[in-house]
Amino acid sequence: MDGFDNAVAGLPARRLAWETVADLIGKNRGTALEDAIEPATQRAALPPQDAGLARAIAATTFRHLGVIRHALHTRLAKGLPEDQPGLVALLATGAAQILYLNVQDHAAVDLSVRLAKSEPGLQHLAGLANAVLRRIARERDAIRQEGDAEPLALNTPAWLARRWVAAYGEETARAIAAANARGAGLDLTLRPGVPVPEGLVGQRLPGAGSLRLDDARTPVPDLPGFAEGAFWVQDAAAALPAHLLGVRPGEQVADLCAAPGGKTAQLAAAGAEVLAVDRSAARLRRLNENLARLGLTAEVLAADALTLSEARLFDAVLLDAPCSATGTLRRHPDVAWGKREDDLLRLVALQRRLLDKAARLVRPGGRLVYCTCSLEPEEGEAQAEAFLKRNPAFVRRPVTAEEAGDPAFVTAGGDLRTLPSHWPGEGAGSRGGLDGFYAVRLERRDA
Repeated sequence: MDGFDNAVAGLPARRLAWETVADLIGKNRGTALEDAIEPATQRAALPPQDAGLARAIAATTFRHLGVIRHALHTRLAKGLPEDQPGLVALLATGAAQILYLNVQDHAAVDLSVRLAKSEPGLQHLAGLANAVLRRIARERDAIRQEGDAEPLALNTPAWLARRWVAAYGEETARAIAAANARGAGLDLTLRPGVPVPEGLVGQRLPGAGSLRLDDARTPVPDLPGFAEGAFWVQDAAAALPAHLLGVRPGEQVADLCAAPGGKTAQLAAAGAEVLAVDRSAARLRRLNENLARLGLTAEVLAADALTLSEARLFDAVLLDAPCSATGTLRRHPDVAWGKREDDLLRLVALQRRLLDKAARLVRPGGRLVYCTCSLEPEEGEAQAEAFLKRNPAFVRRPVTAEEAGDPAFVTAGGDLRTLPSHWPGEGAGSRGGLDGFYAVRLERRDA
């Protein structure tokens, strides 16, 4: 960064957020926000407070991108120029601060204008940025009310909105969109037998017994018990598939597509001998670091699960398959804007191959849990039904309401299906939602 950036407080954070958003809505569409902003933050050498602000601006921009785009489009004489990601990102990150973050209007406007003036390609648009962002500030309440009233229509890509209405009905689809806009709290999975560390205040959730913190503002490494390995971060819904596998001490278990490792930790903590497999060596480094902090062990293998030897069979196999991740928008709002409907065809084909491979790794009498963090039926219910038709050796083992934690999480067919709108985040006794997950539990019956 140049001296101009360093001389103006707050501008480096805005620049990083702008660059990241422009990149992800432009040439690197489909790249995960967390994969883009972490290395960018390190390269920029920002102090922690600025790095946190940059992340907050970028994530907030994506969380409300539909509402922000609509507000900008209707307030620009020629509409929003979607073919200019640099300008769109400049206006969107500025609007996100005004509409949804605890940032003074004048600071958000002034620093956005300064950012425009510092960029040769945007200098001539500084006046436009100033005018439209000031109007956004004046009309903030009306914009937010419109977004709150129409989260499905305004803040969800049209292809996703259409699919959710078809799969779950309009009322539930609207509730899902509203839950995604609210965001997510912080859930922890505690090591079995470890008491809740003093100072961690939250509610224990049914099902896998996750602890949902009342206050999620403290950085995770600073939480009581983190350094001692008392817990790991894992959404309550993400903790359910490994819970459903019901592993016992000493069982041989394969965790396919294992990174970042929350499910591996669950299986190892239950006493299983775990083989954790993932294609990404970088993501497996995080898995190993987490296991070391927790004092848990597993055999970790960087490999494509499709290439595993079938000479070694397992008592249980968990396949958390690559998917569209449309159930995780509460935590990863960029996913909605980085995926296209065409991506489903490729993902469904890969899931089918991985599921058939996982089945061949299960010993007779063994169990298989297939899961995805997707709301799309093709990646869940339809995938399971197709598998059972072509694999008669396997039968479904229905999930109980007690195992799932809520009768609403169990489908008519006996599978797990959580929605972001379950456990809504408003009203007395609310739990604040959870990620959208699908899981089916299967047993191999042939001798």
